[in-house]
Amino acid sequence: MSSSETEPEPPAGPADDLPATVAPQLRALRRRASLTLEAAARSAGLSPAHLSRLETGQRQPSLPMLLALARIYGTTVSDLLGETVTDREAVVRAADMEPTRAGGWTYWQAGAPGRGMQSLRVRIPHGSQGDIVRVHPGEEWLYVLTGRLRLRLGDTAHILAPGDSAHFDSLTPHRLAAADENGVEVLFVHTLLQSPTATLCLGPITGDTP
Repeated sequence: MSSSETEPEPPAGPADDLPATVAPQLRALRRRASLTLEAAARSAGLSPAHLSRLETGQRQPSLPMLLALARIYGTTVSDLLGETVTDREAVVRAADMEPTRAGGWTYWQAGAPGRGMQSLRVRIPHGSQGDIVRVHPGEEWLYVLTGRLRLRLGDTAHILAPGDSAHFDSLTPHRLAAADENGVEVLFVHTLLQSPTATLCLGPITGDTP
């Protein structure tokens, strides 16, 4: 029996309700990227047999797997899901940005929901959640609007002032904290696929739930 036949299947996770169009879309986007099944599977850390089952609808991809495949194919998770730009509003008005408070932080959605990237404006008070180590799939870009941000990436600490930004792989363990007593306000953009149970995708949140 071949190794691909005995390979344990990773759990499908919370993506079991994906539309039926995802499987053929996975194959179409792989071919559009001019990648063989073997090359794409190797880049995604899968066996060709498992990727083939994803493309034929025999298995459902997990959310991190969708994100990985989107990055390999040079596209977005929204494209993998077969969504079109006209399905959603492109503009978010300031008056519609309702604040959500969780764990002492205040969040405002700064982008349309359901896309492959999540945009948030976040107010971080001094002394709140500074000990939480965050690790999640995707990439993260942040820009300091007001105050100073203490950012630890792995073993390296940085102080970011207004106008400073950072762009990093979110699998790098990172900590975020206000460096000043007046707190800090930051704009986040990151590529972790959103889900109904994880609308705030900045790592584990303690305290109040959204």
